[in-house]
Amino acid sequence: MNLFLDTADTAVIRDLAATGLVDGVTTNPSLIVQSLAKNPGRSMREVIAEICGLVEGPVSAEVAASDLDGMLAEGRALADIAPNVVVKLPLTKAGLIATRVLSEEGVQTNVTLCFSANQALLAAKAGAAYVSPFVGRLDDAGEDGVQLLHDIRAVYDNYAFDTEVLAASLRSPDHVQAAAIAGADCATVPPPVFEALFKHPLTEQGLELFAADWAKTGQSIL
Repeated sequence: MNLFLDTADTAVIRDLAATGLVDGVTTNPSLIVQSLAKNPGRSMREVIAEICGLVEGPVSAEVAASDLDGMLAEGRALADIAPNVVVKLPLTKAGLIATRVLSEEGVQTNVTLCFSANQALLAAKAGAAYVSPFVGRLDDAGEDGVQLLHDIRAVYDNYAFDTEVLAASLRSPDHVQAAAIAGADCATVPPPVFEALFKHPLTEQGLELFAADWAKTGQSIL
């Protein structure tokens, strides 16, 4: 499963990309606003361009328009920033029409705010490269976000759709694990969740024990 960072903070992306474990980045208007607040005077295009230079994989950049013509114009402008830009579009009727048009033009798209298998089916039929089911937000609404991943995986496998399932709105390492078990192709996580994937209390305890035992030998490996 590919792991994406859900952030527009270029300093954080640069740091975590150095691990070699970051496969891409997803952004949205809210994350861009946070990035611009830290770097006054920059434009959204500059931020996206910098992110595209920090990772080789896909970088989702979202349109702000809600009408078809606006989404198409903005989508084409975003796609021109860098070859690895993926245009992020809302799962609305207009958004799926824009997805179809841009996909036919060779632009990769990520259909976002997916909350049902029916919506995911339409996204795949529209030619989306990625669909982003929002696991955490469904949980917040009293539904089962992880089950949605299983449902979409089953539908896509039934018809051999090429659209990749990009699990989004993941709030914890448990969510990431559940997404992997469900067969999601990708998962996008906030940096704190990415950092938490490295950790387990038994790992820390084991390291402390090994270090203490080694210190008793008085030896050095070098």
